[in-house]
Amino acid sequence: MSIYVGNLSFDATQDQVSEVFAEYGTVSRVSMPTDRETGRPRGFAFVEMENEADETAAIDALDGAEWMGRDLKVNKARPREPRSGGGGGGSWNSRR
Repeated sequence: MSIYVGNLSFDATQDQVSEVFAEYGTVSRVSMPTDRETGRPRGFAFVEMENEADETAAIDALDGAEWMGRDLKVNKARPREPRSGGGGGGSWNSRR
């Protein structure tokens, strides 16, 4: 399972996020998505920990906590919603 960490400072690094969560258990992985066009952080991260008890402890302790001048939003990550097959609708020929 993965933890969603929202409202992160744009100055936060993967190492810093890992250090904060390591206080509650072993961190397996930290992923911080970036904007495709600018390469800048998007202000959220996903943290994976070794076991569910550590995840629960981290969520309970850090949700709503102030870090780097921001109140963190920390909860269990939801599975990614499947995307529909693009926009547009109909073929070009059907619009004549």
